[in-house]
Amino acid sequence: MKEKLISQFEKVFGVGGELEAFFAPGRVNLIGEHTDYNGGHAFPCALSVGTYAIARKRTDKNIQLYSLNFEEIGIVSFNVEELVYVEEHDWANYPKGVMKIFKEFGLNIDSGVDVLLFGNIPNGAGLSSSASVELVTSVMLKELFDLDINIVDMVKLSQKAENEFIGVSCGIMDQFAIGMGKVDHAVLLDCQKLDYTYSPIKLDGASLVIANTNKRRGLLDSKYNERRSECERALNQLKEVVVIDSLGDLTVEKFEQLKVAITNEIDRKRAKHAVYENARTIEAVERLKNGNIQGFGELMNQSHISLRDDYEVTGFELDTLVEAAWSQNGVIGSRMTGAGFGGCTISIVEDEKVDEFIENVGKIYKEKTNLTADFYVVQIGDGARKI
Repeated sequence: MKEKLISQFEKVFGVGGELEAFFAPGRVNLIGEHTDYNGGHAFPCALSVGTYAIARKRTDKNIQLYSLNFEEIGIVSFNVEELVYVEEHDWANYPKGVMKIFKEFGLNIDSGVDVLLFGNIPNGAGLSSSASVELVTSVMLKELFDLDINIVDMVKLSQKAENEFIGVSCGIMDQFAIGMGKVDHAVLLDCQKLDYTYSPIKLDGASLVIANTNKRRGLLDSKYNERRSECERALNQLKEVVVIDSLGDLTVEKFEQLKVAITNEIDRKRAKHAVYENARTIEAVERLKNGNIQGFGELMNQSHISLRDDYEVTGFELDTLVEAAWSQNGVIGSRMTGAGFGGCTISIVEDEKVDEFIENVGKIYKEKTNLTADFYVVQIGDGARKI
């Protein structure tokens, strides 16, 4: 892959100079959805697919970015001293935002750079291609400019770029999983304190299967920000009756005692999901540690039901895929993963049933939605790095 991309780089930008290569994975969240910005726990893992970058420093101040995934946009050019959001720059606003936030953090990016990017994360799948682009940019900047910054700060600055430069109020989980991923492990992340522990993923004769709805997700950003606002309103009303910093501070029992303080029924449902999902995630990791894969799968199923009924971020396509998965032999658990409103499901499927699962679920989904789902049996990989 590296040699092929270097050859593409030289076609676009010409030969010569010192070329360096970088990679940041995509991520999938096994359980713990919409908990990260609510101060709860998530349980993501990095994938073996992701975003590659080939880069070469320039002697002037010009940044030139080119993506093999968006060749029709061509080379996007701007000056390192003029890092502003430009709608026509499309995908390139993500690396540009990271550069701007790095500079605001006091890191010295004193020359331009030519960068070719290629991602083999399915577009629009909800496997966090945007955070992958942010982290590959972060690692690239650190190495090219010999910057004094650790991976946790790179994670935080990448999130800040998406929040402030792109305008999406994402939590920390995507960037953290991509920056801190470890092969064959998922990360139990306390999104409030950024405490984390690695848990080996031993599925013993089963595999992780991602199914992509291939539904366009036009409302995602606005609905995502809407859910955050609903949770913040609920939190503010709860703070009038209990000392907490986030919804993640509440146990299920405490929430049930205090939920009457949330006067809006919709806000109460959103808060319920955040609290219950946090408890489910902690319990799910314990079950996995004890080798109880079936129990882990049951909690995945409960997670989807909560995301469907209380958080209302699933939609017809995701529900169709998950319900089709639940009806199949050999399925240990299945749920939507990511922000919702389209995107992907994650299922744990017994190895000998995977082919049958893909065929049957794909057929049911096509009949009910007239869309074709794509399926990926995924491997868990390492985090963002130079290659």
